Amino acid sequence: MKILQIDSSVLGGHSASRSLTAKVVADQRAKHPEATLTVRDLDLDAPAHLSGALLPVLGGPKDLNAVQEAELQRTEAFLKEFLEADVLVVGVPQYNFGIPSQLKSWIDRIAQAGRTFKYTETGPVGLAGGKRVIVVSSRGGVRQDANALDLHEQTVDVVFRFLGITDITYVRAHGLAMGPEAREASLVAANGAVAALAA
Repeated sequence: MKILQIDSSVLGGHSASRSLTAKVVADQRAKHPEATLTVRDLDLDAPAHLSGALLPVLGGPKDLNAVQEAELQRTEAFLKEFLEADVLVVGVPQYNFGIPSQLKSWIDRIAQAGRTFKYTETGPVGLAGGKRVIVVSSRGGVRQDANALDLHEQTVDVVFRFLGITDITYVRAHGLAMGPEAREASLVAANGAVAALAA
């Protein structure tokens, strides 16, 4: 089994999502000692955002400059890790209603027509199914309207399902900035959810 851990928080050692992804991975490896682990820290090693200067990369390795060639190689590495992974553990903090921009840049690299999805006459079809995704969702506040959506969760859910992945589990640490008691209660609940995954 191959595990791919994706961390995107910019808070380093103060990050709730990072501590929880590490616990999820530790539990998974305890259950599956044979598992191999790849860790992508998108804060320390963020892919460049798509720009006009990088667009030739999308057309393939034709007359690339040094920067484009380097980004193409990184894209291929990201894609290989993603496609080979059996389990993805993804830290997804909410920043200003959405996902961190470096996580969006990673998504931009792995969402490729003909490789992780394809278009058909009846609509798009994901090509990356058969994986399990464990999303560690963190945010400072809580949803005020029970019928509203957490946009950071909605984004990754739509992306992974579009790519053909339907086995998606959420571990939530919300209300982290609502005072020490709320933070502690949220982390206790989140760690309980992580333990339940390993049971």
